[in-house]
Amino acid sequence: MSQVKTEQAETAGPDALSFQQRMELQFEIEQFLYAEAAMIDGRAYRTWLDLWTEDCTYWMPIRRTVTLSDIDREFTKRGDMSFYDDGKAALAMRIAKMESGSSWSEDPPSRTRHIVSNVRIMEVEGNEIGVEVAFLLYRSRLNTEESMWVGRRVDRLRRVDGALKLCGREIYLDQTLIRATNMSTLF
Repeated sequence: MSQVKTEQAETAGPDALSFQQRMELQFEIEQFLYAEAAMIDGRAYRTWLDLWTEDCTYWMPIRRTVTLSDIDREFTKRGDMSFYDDGKAALAMRIAKMESGSSWSEDPPSRTRHIVSNVRIMEVEGNEIGVEVAFLLYRSRLNTEESMWVGRRVDRLRRVDGALKLCGREIYLDQTLIRATNMSTLF
């Protein structure tokens, strides 16, 4: 996005952008997210880690089945139990463990396919962009082990030196029961 477009976007949400600007931003974000998914699927974990800002957050709450009257308790809150509650250092440790060969859950390594869809720009605030996406993550390992996760992500992107970087990710699974033997997968 050009400097003029960035300055204009700093003052308002996505509706303040012209149609052309929204199309260009939508395309840029989609291509970024598709490339990010390909990095994980191609096991280019270090390259993937470089897409994240130093102050990033990576969080996946636990989903529970609750009655309608308790729907506000469906997902655990920040600070409570969660599947992931990581910063960049923790993500780097996860990657080092996967690459070490000493992690039983990733040796032999998993085969994954990330499908990212329904990309919606929710907000543009300064140099940050809030995006919601739907995802399907298929993982196979060994000869018979298969897992699938479906859900919604809330990604926060930040423009750093003209390039998009991830500064936040919230992962909301549609399922409450996870049948996978481990959670060594990157979403």
